[in-house]
Order: sequence, then structure tokens, then C-alpha cells
Amino acid sequence: MTHTRRRFLQTAAVTLATPSFALAAAQDPIAPYRTPYKYPNLVLKAAGNKQAFDSLAVDDPIVFRADGRFYMLYIGFDGTGYQTGLASSPDLLHWTRTALVGPRNPASQYTKYNLALSSILRDKNLHGTGEALKVNGQYLGAWNAYPSAGYEAGAAVIGLATSPDLLHWTLTDPILTPQDGAAWEHGGLYRPDLMLDNGTYYLYYNAKTDTLPKSEGGGWHEQTGVATSTDLKHWTRYPLNPILTNGARGTATYPVSNPLHGKIPAVPDSRDSRFASNPYVVKNGNQYAMFYFGFGYQSPGRACEMLALGRDPFHFTKVPEILIDTGAPGTIDETFAHKPSVIYDGGVLYHFYCAVSGKYPNEVRGIAVARSKPW
Repeated sequence: MTHTRRRFLQTAAVTLATPSFALAAAQDPIAPYRTPYKYPNLVLKAAGNKQAFDSLAVDDPIVFRADGRFYMLYIGFDGTGYQTGLASSPDLLHWTRTALVGPRNPASQYTKYNLALSSILRDKNLHGTGEALKVNGQYLGAWNAYPSAGYEAGAAVIGLATSPDLLHWTLTDPILTPQDGAAWEHGGLYRPDLMLDNGTYYLYYNAKTDTLPKSEGGGWHEQTGVATSTDLKHWTRYPLNPILTNGARGTATYPVSNPLHGKIPAVPDSRDSRFASNPYVVKNGNQYAMFYFGFGYQSPGRACEMLALGRDPFHFTKVPEILIDTGAPGTIDETFAHKPSVIYDGGVLYHFYCAVSGKYPNEVRGIAVARSKPW
């Protein structure tokens, strides 16, 4: 059986804050990051056209601003693998497909089946414009690609990409590979997230272990790390990776027949006990905030959006709150609410994520948004 993240989930089943935000943060440090008001419908869904690169599903939104307009990089699935599209919007709610900007390349050993252009260098201040930044006259992005056909199949690598116009991208060779990493990332690398801060480029990413034995729950674990560079050529993994680890697995998630059952303290299962994934890091004044999604051992499995706060780009502490949880039966995110991207506009914080409803193979996977102000 092919072991993919999708199958694992299913089978497990520099702008400072304004004074008002600063006051709210002093009283409640999580307040600036909450977006409790979900829009009830998908803002981007599968094309449905069998010939389209996103015919079956759309996933993993990355939202930014450029040339006075909002844009979204997103990945589409056509039954073979990921490819990357670009959509545009005047208001962060109504989105129009622009182009396929990250097609697969049958001649490439890395992007033969998949290409997920899953990050763009942009203003990462929480209350900033979200404007895409250029380096040497080019937009800068980061990609990851899975070597096998299917949905996130195989041990993926991460590389960079440049573009003069957001439409045509030139890929570098991989800058991070699972073979060069530690055991926590030997199974493959997931979505990169670029940030420029005080002259240093940070590339956050999550990665997975090799497949675990059944005695440890099977499947794998995903955790988050970071690599840095000052020249975009030489990258150094932070020596204390992973910087965001899995939460505790609860006793009840081990069967009594498992020897670990009696050795684990009697605690509830953490919502990120299997996956602490898809980091999206922003700055709020002197504070760093990592949006991410968690997935635990609870059954049926439900992914949710979570948050960790840090005093610097390397040290984060999880907050004891779910930012966006799965919805009620029949809603667009009844199964998963995961893979964050945030942007601020008009005094409102928008939190985009991948919403999944239904059950595989009849699930519906699309892009959703929640915000800090009622609709």
C-alpha cells in the first residue's frame, strides 16, 4: 500500500501592532491571532473539468498582495499529482483562476509528477500589507515536490523558485533533501514557508519520520523545523530542530494489549500528537507567531488550526487553544480544517485554510476563509 499523508489522515480517520491590538495582546496574548468567524462556503473549489490541473481538488492556499491586488498560490490535484495555480481577488472573498503557474515536468527527476509552489517571500508583519517582496528584481518562492504519482507520495524535497511576473517560474535544484536531514525528516519534507527578518532568510518546513512500527501507532509523525541563509545559496538547518514537536499521546489511544499503555501518563491525546505541520510564521511587533495545523490520535481523525508564539524565530510555545476547529456535520470543514495562510486588510485578519468535508473517496477539498470580524 502506498503510504501518503492523505491516506494516513483518512485511515486514522515591519509594522508594529496598532494601539488597540497592543492593548488586546497585553490582556489576552492570543487575541490578535483569532479569526472565529468562518465564511460558510468554499471560496475556491475543484474545477470539475477533467482536463484541468485542479479537476479533483484544490489545497494549500498561500495568500499575498502584489500590484494593488490580492493573489493566491494554491495546489490542484488531477488524480496524478500536485500542480500549482494562481488565483486573484479584489476583496479576499471572490477569487478568479488566473493560470497554471507550476506545471509538472515529465523530464525532471523532482517534478515529474508533482510541483507545489507553496511559499512566496512577502511582508510577514501580522498587520502589514502582505506585499510580495522582490530579490534582485524577481519574486522569490519556495517549492516542494513528491517523487511519485499520487497525493503527496514519496519523500519530497524543497527548492527555491524565481519569477519576474508571478506567472513564469524558474526552479533551483533542491536546497533541502530528507537524506541530508535528521531522523525526524527522513520520510520527506513538506510545505516550505519563507520569511526575511533582519537580513536573514528563514525557511520553515515540516517533515515526516519514516513509517513507524505498529507498536508506536503506525503511520508516521510530522514535526516542524527551520533552516536559515543570508545569501539564498547556503542553507543551514537549525541544530535544535525540530522547533515544534508533537504533543503528548494520551493513554487511551494505546490499546490495553500494548505495553506502552501502562507506561504513558493518564493524559488526554493532544490535537497535534501525530502532526504539528504546515508552519506559517508572522511577526507581531517583537513577537513571532507560528500558525500550524495539528492532527492527533483521536478517532475519527480531525485536523485543526493551531498557534505557537515565540520570543525569537527559533523558540515557540504552543497556546492552549484551537484557532479553527472542524465544523459541524454537513459544513465545508466537517472533516479537516488545516494548512494556514493569513493576511491583514482593512483592520481585519483573514485566515485561509484547506477545508475538507465528506469521506474519501467522495470527500470535497477546497479553500476556505475565516476572519476576525463577522461577515
